[in-house]
Amino acid sequence: MAEDDDAKIRILQSLRGKICEAKNLGSVSGPNRQRDLCTFCTISLDQEEVFRTKVFDKSVCPFYGEDFYFEIPRPFQCLSFYVYAKSVFQRDLPVGKVSIRKDDLCKYSGKEHWFGLQTVDPNSEVQGKVHLEMRLSEVITENGSTGQHISVRIIECKELPLISGQNCDPYATVSLVGPARSDQKKTKVKKKTSNPHFEETFFFEVTRSYSRRTQFNVEEEDIEKLEIKVDLWNNENLAQDVFLGETRVPVKILQSDHIHKAWYLLQPKGNGNKSKSDDLGSLRLKLTYIEDTVLPSACYTPLCTLLLKSPDVKPISASAAHILGDICRERYEVVLPMVRLLLHNNRFVPFVSAVAALELDNTQEANTIFRGNSLATRCIDDMMKIVGKNYLSVTLKPVIDEICESNKTCEIDPIKLKEGDNVEVNKENLQGYVQKVFSSITQSSSNCPPLMCDVFRSLRHLACKRFPGDPHVQYSAVSSFVFLRFFAVAVLSPHSFQLRSHHPDPEISRTLTLISKTIQTLGSWGSLSKKLSSFKETYMYDFFKSFQEEKCIEKVKKFLDEISSNVSKESSGLEDAVVLKEGEVQKRAQGRKPPGMKTFKKRWLRLTNRELSYHKHKGETSSLEWLEVLSQVSRCNEGRLATFHPSNYTSGAWQCCQSLSSNAPGCKPCTTTMLANLQLDIDCDREAERIFSLLSANDTKLQSMEDACASLAVYQGPQREPEEYSKFTIQEPKETFHTLKQLRNIMEELQRQHNIRNDVRQYGSLDNPIVGKTS
Repeated sequence: MAEDDDAKIRILQSLRGKICEAKNLGSVSGPNRQRDLCTFCTISLDQEEVFRTKVFDKSVCPFYGEDFYFEIPRPFQCLSFYVYAKSVFQRDLPVGKVSIRKDDLCKYSGKEHWFGLQTVDPNSEVQGKVHLEMRLSEVITENGSTGQHISVRIIECKELPLISGQNCDPYATVSLVGPARSDQKKTKVKKKTSNPHFEETFFFEVTRSYSRRTQFNVEEEDIEKLEIKVDLWNNENLAQDVFLGETRVPVKILQSDHIHKAWYLLQPKGNGNKSKSDDLGSLRLKLTYIEDTVLPSACYTPLCTLLLKSPDVKPISASAAHILGDICRERYEVVLPMVRLLLHNNRFVPFVSAVAALELDNTQEANTIFRGNSLATRCIDDMMKIVGKNYLSVTLKPVIDEICESNKTCEIDPIKLKEGDNVEVNKENLQGYVQKVFSSITQSSSNCPPLMCDVFRSLRHLACKRFPGDPHVQYSAVSSFVFLRFFAVAVLSPHSFQLRSHHPDPEISRTLTLISKTIQTLGSWGSLSKKLSSFKETYMYDFFKSFQEEKCIEKVKKFLDEISSNVSKESSGLEDAVVLKEGEVQKRAQGRKPPGMKTFKKRWLRLTNRELSYHKHKGETSSLEWLEVLSQVSRCNEGRLATFHPSNYTSGAWQCCQSLSSNAPGCKPCTTTMLANLQLDIDCDREAERIFSLLSANDTKLQSMEDACASLAVYQGPQREPEEYSKFTIQEPKETFHTLKQLRNIMEELQRQHNIRNDVRQYGSLDNPIVGKTS
C-alpha cells in the first residue's frame, strides 16, 4: 500500500515572471552597428527554448515588458535568458545571456533584479544526463602483488540537445584523469538520437601496485586525486565535433567491490572566461519559481475540509481561509490557490460575500467602496481572471486585434504630438476605438459567466444594505470591479489576459492607455461618481465633450443591471424587471396535422431577468438571438434540470423517446455549465499543497496570531495591542484560536507525511540526478 501511495506523489514545477527591460546592450560580432540593434529575448530550460519575446526595434535599452508563465514538465538544471540581435541575412547573433541554476532560483523569487549579461560560450551550452555504473576492484598481478582497477559502464543518456534542429549523432569518451595521467577511451557513435543507449564497459588500471604482505596502503593518496571523466560529443564527420557536456566522478567515492550506479547531470566546461556585466549590458527580470511535492489526495482531506467550511464560520475572520489571507496579505500569490479550491467546490460565492460584508462594515463612505487591495478585492480579481477568460476573449479580442493591427495614431495630448500629427484626426480615431470597446462591453451581458453575475449580485445587495440612503452605490459596487478591475485592465495589458501574444509597441500601448482610461471613466458614470470637471488634463476634458453623457449613463446602468440584478426566488418584488430581449417570433402549434397557415402564429416575446412572457404585438427579431440569450440566462437558473426532451409531448407520449408519462425525466443531457467545465482544470491536491507551503513559510506569523488571540481572550481591560497584533483581524479571539490550533495540527501531520516520503526520490535517480564536478 505504501508503494502505491508513493507512486501517486507528484513533483510539479512552474515558473512565472516578467522580462522587463535591458540597458546598455553591447555590440555583437558581425556587421550590426550598436545603434541599429533590433533585439529579442528567449527563455530556455537547459537548451530547450520555451518562450520568445517579439523583436524590439533599434534600441540599446529596449523595454520588453513580456509576462510569461509555464508549467515545467521535466527535471532541469539551468534556466537561461538570451538576448539576440535580429539579423536579416544570417542567423540571429547572441548578445549575451543570464543563466541561473535551479538551486539558486529561490534567491530571486518574487522580486525584480538586474542581471549582468555573460558571453554565450558554446562550451557552456549543455543539457542532458548520463547513466553510469562504476566499480573499484582489487586484482592480483602475475607476480603476486595486489593492484586495483576501475570498471566504467556507460549505460545510456537522456535529453541531449538538438543540433541545428535535428537529433545529434552522439558518442562518449571516458577518461581516468589524475596527476601525470589521462587515459581516454571512446564509445561507438549512435546515429540521430537524443537518448542514446551505449551499454559499453571500459577498464582502467591503477598502475602502481603493492604487496599483499604489507600493511601500508600506498595507493590511498593516489586514488584521492583520481577522477572518472565522461564527455559527450556530437560526431560532425568533416567538421569539428561539438561538445555536448561532461561529468566528473571522484574515484574516492567508490567503495571496494561495491557497484556505484547513478544518473549524472552533464555540466559545461568551466573555463572561467566570463565577461564583465558592463561589457554586454544587463537585463531586468522578475522570477517566481515554484516546486510542489504533491502527496496522495487523502493527505489533504483535513486541510481542504477546514478551508471549505470557511463560509459557514461566524465571524468570517475566524475562518481558515480568512486567516490564510490575513497572515499572507503581503504575498499576492496566496489568494489564487484558495480561490481555485473554493471555485472547484462551489464555495466561492458564500465566502467572498462574507468577506465583502466584513470589508463594508469597516467602510465609512460610499464613494470609497472596494477601492483598496483587500482580501475581498483580490479574491474577486483572481476569480474574474479564471472564470472570465473566455468572456474577455469573446468581448474584447476582435476590437483589440483591430486596434493593434490597424496602427492608427490616437495621441491627443498636445505635448506628445509628433510632427505632422493632426490632433482632430487623432481624436476621431480614438473616439471610434472607444465607441467600439464601449459598445462591445455594454452589449455583452448575456455572455457574462453566471458565477460572475452571482458575485456582482451579492456585492450589489451588500452595498445597498450598508448604504441604504445612497441610490448610486448599487452601481459603483459592481462597476468598480467589472470596469475598473476587469475590462479596463484587460484593455491596458491585453497580453496579460491572453488577448494578444506579445506586449504592444509603445505607440499602440499609448492608444490602449487612453482607451482604458476612457473606459474607466465611462464605467464610473453609471454610478454618477464622476463628472467631466474631475479631469485634470484639459485635453481629456475636451475629448469627453464628444460623448453624450446621459446616453452613456443609460447604457452603463442597463449593463450593470443585467449582470447584477436580483433573479433569486426570494426577490422582494421592489426591484424593476430588467428587459434582456423582446421581439416577434413564430409560435408553432403542437400536435396540429397537417401543417398549414394556422400552425404558426406571430407572438411578441419579452424576456426579463424574472420571466418570459408573450402577447400579440408587431415587430421582428431573430430566433437565433433568442436561443442565445435564453441559453445564457438559463445557466443562472438554480433549478436547472440535467436532462430534457428534444421533442414535444402529444397524443399521450413524448415524441422523442415515446415515454408515456408527461413527468418522465428527459432523454437527452443538457449542455454542461461553464462552472462544470472550469472544475476540470483545477487540481485541488496541488492547490492544497501550495496553501500548505504558504502556511509553513508564514509559521512565525501564525504563532504571533495565536499569541494575540491568547492575549485578547485573557485580558479583559482596555486593549493595548502590540503593533504586530494590529496587523491581524481578530473579532472573536476564542473562535480564531480554535481554528489556528486546527490548522497547526493539520500542518504538523502534513509535514510528517512529507518527511516520511523525503527518501522516495533517491539521489542519483533519473528524476533526481547527481550534479557532478566541472573542470
